[in-house]
Amino acid sequence: MKRLIAAFIVTLLAFFVISAYVIGGRDTAHIYPSVNVAESAAQQIQRGSYLLKAGNCMACHTARGAAEFSGGRMLPTTFGQFYTPNITSDVKTGIGAWSPDEFWRALHDGKGRDGRLLYPAFPYTEYTKVSRADSDAMFAALQSLPAVSQVNREHELAFPFNQRSLLLFWRALYFTPQVYQADPQQSAEWNRGAYLVQGLGHCATCHTARNSLGGSVGAALAGAEIPELNWYATSLISNAESGHVDIPVDRLVQRMQSGVSEDGRVYGLMTEVVKESLQYLEASDIQAMAVYLKSQQKKDQRIESEKVTERELAVTMARGEKIYKENCVECHQANGKGAAPAYPALAGSRLVNLASTTNITRIILNGGFSPSTQHNPEPFGMPPFAQILSSQEIADVANFVRNSWGNQGSLLISSEVDRYRGQASH
Repeated sequence: MKRLIAAFIVTLLAFFVISAYVIGGRDTAHIYPSVNVAESAAQQIQRGSYLLKAGNCMACHTARGAAEFSGGRMLPTTFGQFYTPNITSDVKTGIGAWSPDEFWRALHDGKGRDGRLLYPAFPYTEYTKVSRADSDAMFAALQSLPAVSQVNREHELAFPFNQRSLLLFWRALYFTPQVYQADPQQSAEWNRGAYLVQGLGHCATCHTARNSLGGSVGAALAGAEIPELNWYATSLISNAESGHVDIPVDRLVQRMQSGVSEDGRVYGLMTEVVKESLQYLEASDIQAMAVYLKSQQKKDQRIESEKVTERELAVTMARGEKIYKENCVECHQANGKGAAPAYPALAGSRLVNLASTTNITRIILNGGFSPSTQHNPEPFGMPPFAQILSSQEIADVANFVRNSWGNQGSLLISSEVDRYRGQASH
């Protein structure tokens, strides 16, 4: 019996290793060769530049104060620190010596020019859905940019995550190359939105939960804590969290393009997405994304909060009300209704009522600032209170807001606030 079990385990391991090699190492460039699109070189570059905006590529591939697309931005993760590469046209340190096929392999197959498997901090798990024609246009746009000599910095990863060969196993479990396939049962607008959300927009990268190995778990776009960045990416399929069922398409478009609308505003990590990407997209593309996202909503999902005792609630509410009257009432009003879009309502706010207290804590500590966009060049902002209020006071005012005007939220404690002190707003 022991021999049979041992033989079974060896066979299973051999099968897994072979599968990992086949799935992780396969190459699809020959399956999706370059496509001749009816456009001039200038038109291809222009379209590629637009697609780079849609993919928010510059935001990640540009370190603060550095030349555009020259890389070097640090991406913190639970596995260590990743540093984005130089993707300018520099031959030695960028991708100037690459071919369209090699660029395609990076996006679609998650492989570098030398065949090395790329870490999924680069979201090829989503970019794999990008079409070959769009990949070629993006490559042409990058090649048209000035070359910047900037040597790439090595990632700083803990063992065993610094063993790149282990990505074969990770890819066997969590990655399948697949170009987006249009759903014939849906409209062209819906399919365009799905293509952008699932592919270039790589929304699932933040809005989908990850396990200890960094693999996606649970429903796509169902929301996720991002502990290394200290934000909660709200669910895009729960109406209780994002409200897409109840918000008209035109107002969703307004919020995605400008960062604010009468229904709410973007905050945290999404401010960069709006500032660097969404504000530059055509209204038809933003509308397509909104249409797709609305179709994914489930109205019956509800946010469950922990129950608290009446005494606990009464004590923190009394302290919180005093703090609210001294610091918040002028903008958000005594009834919590605010004055949209400058001063968002707190009564009935989805942000306020989230089961996760991460975002409201960060905003009270560091302030709430919408992005400055071409559609809203001078947005209103909320000042930070980290230097004015203690952690207990911030917990109290948050609890007051989360349990007034019909809101029902779990209690925040001061030790949770302490975790986020000193954290930057982004």
